[in-house]
Amino acid sequence: MPPHCDSLDGPVVKAAIQALEKEDVNLILPFVPAEGEGEVIDAFRKVLPLRKNGARDVADRYFFETVVRIHRAGEGAPFTGLKPAGLDVGPIIPVAEKAIDTGRVEDLEAKLTGIVAGEVRKRFEHMRHLLAHASHGVPAAREYTSAMLDLQVWAHQVYLTATSEAHGEAGGHHHG
Repeated sequence: MPPHCDSLDGPVVKAAIQALEKEDVNLILPFVPAEGEGEVIDAFRKVLPLRKNGARDVADRYFFETVVRIHRAGEGAPFTGLKPAGLDVGPIIPVAEKAIDTGRVEDLEAKLTGIVAGEVRKRFEHMRHLLAHASHGVPAAREYTSAMLDLQVWAHQVYLTATSEAHGEAGGHHHG
């Protein structure tokens, strides 16, 4: 998945900015696992006075790095530093973010179903093309069989992904 939660314009840093601006640590706590709350609260208490005493940029950076590191640890992922804002996060995350912001799911639903429908069609048509030539000997039949099995396995993987928890287990944190 493209980096997002560890970027300066990702949801974790956005929540951290809100927490700092409103001086309310509870705005960032949902983004970290419960076992990381104490460290986040300690960092929050340290940075608030620094922000008011002219060290705002350094304090903010420290706080962002702390919350992203703890967020990533909650995902079981390493913290490799904050990524810059504006990274390419692929075609779906911006549409998903817009759906969340507007409360309207239709564009996200259309985008995802369109992608899946296009892939199904492409893979199925490729398999059918190979089927037409499968009687031309074992190598052609093998190529068809491979495409047929690939279609089935791919479809099963799409199904598993579409019906699974977002993070492989209930109550997990958002990856990225």
